[in-house]
Amino acid sequence: MSLPASLPASVPASVPATRRQQLAAGVRDSFSAGLGILPLGVALGLMVVQAGLPWWLAPALSLSAFAGSVELLVVGMAATVTPLGAIALTVLVVNFRHVFYAFSFPLHVVRHPLAKAYAVYAMIDEAYAVNAALPEAERSAPRLLAMQVACEAYWIGGGLAGVALGTALPGPVKGLEFALCALFTALALDAVRSRSELPSVVLAGASVAAALVLTPEAALFTALLLFLALLLARHALAARRNAGRPQEVAGSA
Repeated sequence: MSLPASLPASVPASVPATRRQQLAAGVRDSFSAGLGILPLGVALGLMVVQAGLPWWLAPALSLSAFAGSVELLVVGMAATVTPLGAIALTVLVVNFRHVFYAFSFPLHVVRHPLAKAYAVYAMIDEAYAVNAALPEAERSAPRLLAMQVACEAYWIGGGLAGVALGTALPGPVKGLEFALCALFTALALDAVRSRSELPSVVLAGASVAAALVLTPEAALFTALLLFLALLLARHALAARRNAGRPQEVAGSA
């Protein structure tokens, strides 16, 4: 099949030719992620209202800390008057996974400093997953940023919709506190089905089991710290193994 006349022969047909097409492609990329982001945003808004917290906390959290899992945790901890130090430690440990995302997230395609700062800020799980599925030739700054802006719009819009819904409902909705647990349960099941991520699931299970035995009164924090240490060790071993492969090939040749 020949290339369209508007595209140079050196540009792959799958790459958008104009900035507008790249932006449109980024918005389309966000649709699949939005199916999960929007309902969680609604759950966040409902939780804020049902916890008796001010309605503006939902958009404020979405703008100051664009990370769905942490925001849902913070709402629950704020409702129970958890000490600020415990909240800060929870946010740090839960969001530390983004450090690993940065190793392979395509930040190099974003040139402008402010745009790159936003790309780092909006590097959520869904944005990482969507970009990981894209071929390198199809990645661009407009496409990446458009997808991230759209994902944040889903999250903020869902939160405001949840606030409005929670205000209009005559009574509380039971089970919303399980939304975050359900999210991570679904992610864990996906990881189990993917053989490449099975070691991570095993490490997570071992971390939880050890934490329940060693520090049952603070099992969550201990499990998170143990899992983080095990992931770092796994990454170091994988990097050492990959670094040794070219030498082994060269020696065998």
